[in-house]
Amino acid sequence: MVVLTKLAIDTGQLRFDPSTNKPLLSEIPLKISDIDRNALEEANRLRQYGFNKVVSISILTWGPYSKRLQEAQNVLREVLALGADEAILVADEKIMDLDSFYTAKLIAEVVRRIGDVELILAGEATIDKFTSQIPARVASELNIPYVGFARKIEYKNKLLIVERDLENYIEVVEVSLPALISVTREINTPKLPTLMQIRAAMKKPLTIYKLQDLGVLSLENLVERTYEGLRVSRKGIVIEGKTMEEKVSKLIEYLISENIIVPGR
Repeated sequence: MVVLTKLAIDTGQLRFDPSTNKPLLSEIPLKISDIDRNALEEANRLRQYGFNKVVSISILTWGPYSKRLQEAQNVLREVLALGADEAILVADEKIMDLDSFYTAKLIAEVVRRIGDVELILAGEATIDKFTSQIPARVASELNIPYVGFARKIEYKNKLLIVERDLENYIEVVEVSLPALISVTREINTPKLPTLMQIRAAMKKPLTIYKLQDLGVLSLENLVERTYEGLRVSRKGIVIEGKTMEEKVSKLIEYLISENIIVPGR
């Protein structure tokens, strides 16, 4: 069993450069994406059905590479403490800020190298970009069934029975293996690792692949992206008048002139 574990930036600690209004991404620490914790917890629960080994796969996409590599390994030790038996990290200077298209391709290549993977779990989205694209893209690359937004998973007669949340109603589907399932926060409550689990995590295998190790020498048509915070400013208009009625009248006139309200409606 594989769990896709995003090394996300901690958006709760987001800071901006006041002169450029750009986020100081290199100063924001990495963490396990919140919903991927639910995926790890569910993987541990599904061991009861005979899914014995849990392998975590992560792609390091937040730079700078020289600073993040050791930090990523530290975060993955926490992943191992949360129950994964092995962690695999793809890290290369060429894939900083990699888009979802190529991220999915790299994940799929790692899954192929593991071989004989029956079930892949992932969080429905990551806390830093929240595109919800990766699980479906990986399933497409591997040509296996995909079920998204699972809030309950059972296994019976060699079929997964998945209850998925579609906002206005709940859908129950059956899917054969191999398959990829993305889970929501509602599927479980992740546990904190014990001291023994934290110590044991230091002895578990953590493998790092570079692009050349995966047979990928280059990634074509990569787009370099920049991030910038939204600038919000007020017009600073002050409504003056001797009486409240005069102020209200001027306010209404201004709102009409700005087409914010329409007379007669």
